Amino acid sequence: MSSEHPAVTLVRQFLELSMIPDPQGAARYMSSDVRITFTGGRAMPNAQAITAFNGGRYNWVKKAMGQFDWTEHADHCVVYSNGTLYGEWPDGRSFSGNRYLDRFEVRDGLITRMDVWNDSAEWILQPQINRD
Repeated sequence: MSSEHPAVTLVRQFLELSMIPDPQGAARYMSSDVRITFTGGRAMPNAQAITAFNGGRYNWVKKAMGQFDWTEHADHCVVYSNGTLYGEWPDGRSFSGNRYLDRFEVRDGLITRMDVWNDSAEWILQPQINRD
């Protein structure tokens, strides 16, 4: 997508590698001092921690990426990615339509901050919400 903002392209490539999962490849898109916070305020030190966390929460999970939005700031670009998650819970039940919103800060060609929100915690607490 040549008309895509460079920060959006970078985030898209990061997300695609994360879904493989290829945490080493995804880590190349993050600064060494990246700040990662998942739903519930869970701090993660790096892309490998994201893969490990997802490995404990799901048998597998992927993103159906929707829209990307971005805003320019003096020293960075903020990129939002929204869409839905689909995959399989540890008990083998499939799921889809699990909303997500990710916010990224991109500085000097690297992700310096990542914030993640999704419906997974609610769906784990009340499985009947997931009608898949």
